[in-house]
Amino acid sequence: MFVLFLVLFFTAVLPHGAIYSNIHSSSRICQNTRRRILNALLCMLNVLQLLSLMSLLPLKFRINRIHKFSKQTLICGCILLNGQLDMEGALTARDRVGIQDFVLLDETTEAAFLTNLRKRFCNDLIYTYVGTLLVSVNPYKELDIFNKKQMELYMGVNFFELPPHIYALADNAYHTMLTEFNNHFILISGESGAGKTEASKKILQYYAVSCPSTTLLNTVRDKMLKSNPVLEAFGNAKTLKNDNSSRFGKYMDIEFDSEGDAVGGHILNYLLEKSRVVHQNHGERNFHIFYQLVEGGEDSLVQQLGLERDCQHYNYLTQGQCAIVSSINDKNDWKTVRNALQVINNIYSVQHLFEIIASVLHLGNIRFDSDSKGHALLNNKAELRWLLGVDAYTLQEGLTYRKIEANKDEVLSPFTIDHAIYARDALAKAIYGQTFTWLVNRINESMENKDPSKKTVIGLLDIYGFEVFYVNSFEQFCINYCNEKLQQLFIQLTLKAEQEEYEAEDIEWEPVQFFNNKIICDLIEEKHRGIISILDEECLRPGEATDLTFLERLEDKMGNHPHFVTHKLADKTTRKTLERGDFRLLHYAGEVTYCVVGFLDKNNDLLYRNIKDLMCQSKNAIVRECFSTMDPDSRRRPETVVTQFKSSLLKLTEILMAKEAWYIRCLKSNESKQPGQFDEALIRHQVKYLGLMEHLRVRRAGFAYRRKYEVFLKRYKPLCPATWPHWRGVPADGVEVLVQHLGYLPNEYKMGRTKIFIRHPRTLYATEDAYERCKHELATRLQAKYKGYKENPCCTFTSSATKIETCWRGVQARKERERRAWAVKVIKKFIKGYMTRGQAKSTDNSEYLAFVRQSYLNRLKGNLPKNVLDKTTWLSPPAVLTETSEILRKLHYRLMVRKYVRGLTPQKKAQLQQKLVTSSMFRDKKDSYPQSVSQPFVDTRINEQDINIRVIQMIRNEHIKYSVPVIKYDRNGFKPRPRQFILTQTAAYMIEEAKIKQRVLYTSLKGISVSNLTDGMIILHITCEDPKQKGDLVIQCDHLFEFLTKLSVIAKKQNAVNVVKGSIKFEFQPGKEGSVDFSTGQEPMVYKANNGHLMVVRWVLKKRLFMF
Repeated sequence: MFVLFLVLFFTAVLPHGAIYSNIHSSSRICQNTRRRILNALLCMLNVLQLLSLMSLLPLKFRINRIHKFSKQTLICGCILLNGQLDMEGALTARDRVGIQDFVLLDETTEAAFLTNLRKRFCNDLIYTYVGTLLVSVNPYKELDIFNKKQMELYMGVNFFELPPHIYALADNAYHTMLTEFNNHFILISGESGAGKTEASKKILQYYAVSCPSTTLLNTVRDKMLKSNPVLEAFGNAKTLKNDNSSRFGKYMDIEFDSEGDAVGGHILNYLLEKSRVVHQNHGERNFHIFYQLVEGGEDSLVQQLGLERDCQHYNYLTQGQCAIVSSINDKNDWKTVRNALQVINNIYSVQHLFEIIASVLHLGNIRFDSDSKGHALLNNKAELRWLLGVDAYTLQEGLTYRKIEANKDEVLSPFTIDHAIYARDALAKAIYGQTFTWLVNRINESMENKDPSKKTVIGLLDIYGFEVFYVNSFEQFCINYCNEKLQQLFIQLTLKAEQEEYEAEDIEWEPVQFFNNKIICDLIEEKHRGIISILDEECLRPGEATDLTFLERLEDKMGNHPHFVTHKLADKTTRKTLERGDFRLLHYAGEVTYCVVGFLDKNNDLLYRNIKDLMCQSKNAIVRECFSTMDPDSRRRPETVVTQFKSSLLKLTEILMAKEAWYIRCLKSNESKQPGQFDEALIRHQVKYLGLMEHLRVRRAGFAYRRKYEVFLKRYKPLCPATWPHWRGVPADGVEVLVQHLGYLPNEYKMGRTKIFIRHPRTLYATEDAYERCKHELATRLQAKYKGYKENPCCTFTSSATKIETCWRGVQARKERERRAWAVKVIKKFIKGYMTRGQAKSTDNSEYLAFVRQSYLNRLKGNLPKNVLDKTTWLSPPAVLTETSEILRKLHYRLMVRKYVRGLTPQKKAQLQQKLVTSSMFRDKKDSYPQSVSQPFVDTRINEQDINIRVIQMIRNEHIKYSVPVIKYDRNGFKPRPRQFILTQTAAYMIEEAKIKQRVLYTSLKGISVSNLTDGMIILHITCEDPKQKGDLVIQCDHLFEFLTKLSVIAKKQNAVNVVKGSIKFEFQPGKEGSVDFSTGQEPMVYKANNGHLMVVRWVLKKRLFMF
């Protein structure tokens, strides 16, 4: 009986989840050793207890039972030693594998966040919690954590009972939905390539395995799973960042009945990137389905569709110049998609679908020529016969003429080539966009639940992440607006969930400080004043509306907004980073610069009415159905793209606000898609724009840790004599007694109705460390009492264990003695070498000097200068390596110079040669020279089409080298006149509209004078042989250094340029002199002074250190 009591007592002392934490996660060797001894002791005690209870049984029976039991005990021990960490057990492993929940970090800094994330990533732990939010880092390799065994492990388990996993989040969302009978959604976000699509697949696969199975349910689940490859083929494409990037937003509702069975589904799609159909950036591809059809389609199908087995044959597939990608197997993917298209349940619809894809490819190959009047003509009509089953002549007319209705008459207005290309591309985009919507609707019909009884749903929102590219256009503006709205929703729902939990537990709510991005959302979507409203007004207003007029309207409407800036509104420093056609928004995640080029066309997305009418007559049933729903007879202008997107986003927000939220934030570990690489800068950027630190601060603003009283008391009751071994009262009272005994301060915890709230992680860590110590003390006491009570043959085991322990300790002590002796010898030799380091090489200092050399070279390897201008960061060498260091320094700088020179392009080399000429003429002479160095020279400042045709005809025999706008000052009165100054091979020309006002031969140019100030005044001194000939030229040029450099090189007059201090004399006419005076002042100005001189006033630039 006493042995049975000990067994029960031992079980109560060491709870299952506490003893068998993953023992390799501790950072201390002594703790690892003690845990192993404890586990061995447990197995030993089990054997001893069995022997004592079986002492009265027959010998044969006892031997068989002992053999069987020892095998079971050994198996149990192995399982326990390799078991998974639970949430509290993981606290003891925090030094090696990091914290499983960021809420329990000691410091809520970005550095601590990234350090913890790196620590877990390096141990292939890609999932971490922030409360109930799951952070997932893409490992770019296969991990054995997504098999059926893992799914079964997480089924029905408490959220924090096992390590973080996407299955844990999916399972808890599912069981919470069943328990509370309400709707939930899982928001999956992150940038392209972070693993959003894969995360969505894993959740669907988990529900397919974990939900009950019937014939009907299997059919629904199969269709959900098959919808993924179909939507990926038609909606995903290769981008620079991801070979399978979703180019649309997707929200899928999975419907469950009251028993938890999946009975239906519904998909909503948002903002398909239709522009990709007709244009792809370098290194990117069109949507996957085009390549899959061309490369993998059956021969009979390809021949029937009039296609060739060569992607290079199609204009819409070759613009990115990467039709074939090694990581994508289009042939195998075609087989998967072919099989998955069974979800449509109509073989004729599938055939029509392929005809549409082929028609888009043929449409892209249509090219246009121009007739004598500049009107567009088709030059390859053969492609028309493959297009959508419409009349070829009517389609040709629709692509080359626009039908205009005047009163009751119809007039055909011919297109130019540009308009014809626009009409062709608009038709291709419209066909593909409408077909994609049709495809989603067919999938929805196949998954539709016919049962009218009430259902609960779990929504999966796979939406584009925040996008910042080198050039950001209309698509990035819409995507980032979507992310702003979702961030606003994210913070609102997080705060709401926190407040509801505090109210349910009767804990006082503490206000949380966070950045409210409502100001940015209002900037974009505010009625009549937001960017969307202004964009729509510009698209709809009559007259010549362009992208630049839209930008001007933005500047007028929101010029003083703190989150909006353009080139015109920016200060001098910011202006250098903005082009004239750009505007910049300060989003919650950082600054994004948008180029307005294409905003109006992409927002209008217009398709001419006569083409719409033609599509309604197509023999292809899908095309006919899609365009018939567009109501071609309506005279109303269709809604713009951004307005449609705004409306759908508002509806999505309403859907999500009515559901309980779960979040998955996906992160890319590196840009090169390599396993094991953790790019901290990239991760930091994603952590910022995904709002993870904001979410962590919200969760940590109140209490970092909260647990139900029963769970907390069951784990930590050994720490207080009053609660050990059993607490007979109410759990809340037991917890209160326990925390008082542990010395919790009043401000460190709060007692709710069902939970205890602990404010600081350090309080929890101190409690956990005390619990670890308590386990070992209790185990030791139990072991001593058991040995002292029972005297039986089991003492042999104790004696053997003592002898083994003694021998083992002896071996370890001898090893330690040898290790210390070796260490003393090495240290003595090192010290002696240090003392004789200045002497000649000998046996005493040779190893030390070798260590010094190796240490210096290792440090030097990681601290080499990065560019040829860095003359200060070379590490100072020790005395023994002074000569070697100098040789290495020279070799390294020669290597950097060689790499730099070989990397110069011809254009860059020409720029540098011109800059060298400029430096020789103006360096340390003219005040404004330093500011001009960083400004690149251009080939010309006036395009040839901006020069009057008559002027070009008059100088057609001379090649124009350079032209620039200038201001010429009259010889009498100094009145300013805007002119064009043209440099040719032999002479310079002063142009006024269609007239050549003066021709200056380079041979008659005797000198050029400029002042030493910051002005742009130039005096060209001209030799006059005829008294009636015009004299010197006085001009002002905004591009003085560029102009004079070009002139000096073309005319070979580098030595004729003079930088003058004070006044410059010039001749009106032979024998008549004038003067230009220069001075400094508060305001720059040019005027005729009372003395008849031309007065030029310029401000003085502050001196700055400058190095060319």
